[in-house]
Amino acid sequence: MFKKLKDKLKLWTKKISEEAEVVEKTKEEESPTISPITSSGVGGRGKNSTKKDGGENKPSKPEEKQIQKAEKKELKKQKREEKKLEKQEKKKTKETPIEESSPQEPKQQDIEKPIDKPSKKESKKVKILDKQFEEYEEELEMLLLENNVAIEVVEKIIKELKSKLLEKEFSKKDIEEEINKTLKEIINEILIEPFNLIEEVKEHKEKPYVILFCGVNGSGKTTTVAKFANALKKKGISCVMGAADTFRAAAVEQLKKHGENLDIKVISQDYGSDPAAVAFDTVKYAEKNKLDCAIIDTAGRMHTASNLLKEMEKIKKVAKPSITIFTGESITGNDATEQIKAFHEAIGIDAIILSKADIDEKGGTALSVGYTTSKPIIYLGTGQEYNDLEPFDKNKFIQKLGL
Repeated sequence: MFKKLKDKLKLWTKKISEEAEVVEKTKEEESPTISPITSSGVGGRGKNSTKKDGGENKPSKPEEKQIQKAEKKELKKQKREEKKLEKQEKKKTKETPIEESSPQEPKQQDIEKPIDKPSKKESKKVKILDKQFEEYEEELEMLLLENNVAIEVVEKIIKELKSKLLEKEFSKKDIEEEINKTLKEIINEILIEPFNLIEEVKEHKEKPYVILFCGVNGSGKTTTVAKFANALKKKGISCVMGAADTFRAAAVEQLKKHGENLDIKVISQDYGSDPAAVAFDTVKYAEKNKLDCAIIDTAGRMHTASNLLKEMEKIKKVAKPSITIFTGESITGNDATEQIKAFHEAIGIDAIILSKADIDEKGGTALSVGYTTSKPIIYLGTGQEYNDLEPFDKNKFIQKLGL
């Protein structure tokens, strides 16, 4: 289900992720801590370090003069001794032959300790530029249209992607995931939140809850009516079905056969009779027998046939439905969108059921029909059996698109 759209979106996301522009490389440095080593030992004071203690007593002036005299004498004495030593050294150098001086080994404190270079961790920051997005915009537009996404929805997706992705910085390794996350958010916004119809029938105070089904020819509407009646019965909700499709050959017989299989009453009249009268009789039967729900099947009609749509208005006026449901084929693509629009404008619809979703490889119809009418999809038909009616789940749909 929806495999083609899933694969195409995945490929497009990968392509644009690879083309993202590198904007900067960020470096994280870890510098080692080096303790200062002094000649007097770790943490000690050097020769010239002065100790300033507030508690020392300063000498008096006469004492200062005596100290200065003593210092001068000592200084003169040192100079004399230095001169004597220099003379002695000169004598020695004259007498002693010059030896080749062996290279002095550097003192321990002169050896510079190797400093560890700081380690650097590099991570790329990228952004999708406008010019890059433009290169892939047309490709995205075409893949969405080819997969039955309505043009209004295509424009919405592209506009939202631009506003949420362009010129924003992402980590290179995370950009593909960020694009998928953004697509998921956009599609989640586009899809209308479904409601639980069975719970609505249960909780409805005025009985019967009347459901009017409409749609075009061959959309699987009659089978969908039987499937929903089966779903109600399994939940212990009583119902009756009305065969108001009095135009199509074998339509009444088809619904009667479903009724026999499910052990559910079917109200019908002769072919060519007034479908509004059948709808009226169905509602009255449900009222008389205190049933929870009345389900009315109607003839399929093209959305372009204005006279037949007017007939639907009459049926709706007589039956006074609690809800009107459009049944369309998931595989018809943009045609289904146009059909739903026309029916909604003519009679007003409240919800959508898409049949044949199990053979829909594209998924664009499900993505489009709700957005164009602001009405939710509540069920997907997924086969020919009575149990093949699946409540529509937005999260499951998005997962099937690989997002």
